[in-house]
Amino acid sequence: MVHTFLRHSLFYENPRYIMFICMVINDALQLTLVTALYVVSYIFRKIHASVCCLLIMTAVLTTRSTPLLLAGMAVERYISICFPLHYSQMCTVPRTILLICVILILTAAPPVTDLLITVVREPPSFFHTTIFCDHSLLFRDRSIYYKNCVFDGTYLSFVALMLLYTYCKIMLTARAASTSLASVKRARNTVLLHGVQLLLCMLAFVVPSLQAALISLFPHRSLEIRYIFFLLVYIIPRFLSPVIYGFRDEQFRKYWTRYLACRSHSIIRVRPVLKRVN
Repeated sequence: MVHTFLRHSLFYENPRYIMFICMVINDALQLTLVTALYVVSYIFRKIHASVCCLLIMTAVLTTRSTPLLLAGMAVERYISICFPLHYSQMCTVPRTILLICVILILTAAPPVTDLLITVVREPPSFFHTTIFCDHSLLFRDRSIYYKNCVFDGTYLSFVALMLLYTYCKIMLTARAASTSLASVKRARNTVLLHGVQLLLCMLAFVVPSLQAALISLFPHRSLEIRYIFFLLVYIIPRFLSPVIYGFRDEQFRKYWTRYLACRSHSIIRVRPVLKRVN
């Protein structure tokens, strides 16, 4: 998908596809890190605390970026349907890049503050020890837990309200138009799918408590419980982004399937062949 995006200028000049490819890269990085952490926890059990800190902070950053990127794409769909005449002025490439930078800053703030609090509260020797790589074991101060609860509750509520607002406005626009416009239907379904994706992403913030409760009830099934939650919460939701914009978008699908089918877009060069004549 990234290759398809970079090969055609019509994609990286469109705010919709810029945010889409950022989510694809973000989800690919998140899948890689979370899978690496999961495998490491089974093979090595304990790793160096400083290495764990880098992996955990990057995984948290990519996990928390997804809901805000969803909100940004929902707003883009809302503007394209409800304000089509002002779309080119409101949704520009520089503004899209600025929005992505703001999202990265907002999502980087919690893990950075987690690190600062840990540096202040823990002795310097803590980062030279080996630990089981888990967020709660790395950032042990109780204030970090309460801070993250407030942050997650605030920004997930904001994203949920944003998706609900954009969905309702698109529905009202569709009714006011009194017609079954295909673009309106696609935008409405896209925002609805974003809502489903947000619900799945929100599971990542409530699963630790639920997982701990189930493990305490069924300690002999702890590995199976962790594996099931790993698939449902961290793996499956990340495959929805390619489905929503990769398979459903006709323009992107047209170019993408050519690469999947291994069809060459290069110009065929015909070389003359000298044939010996007896």
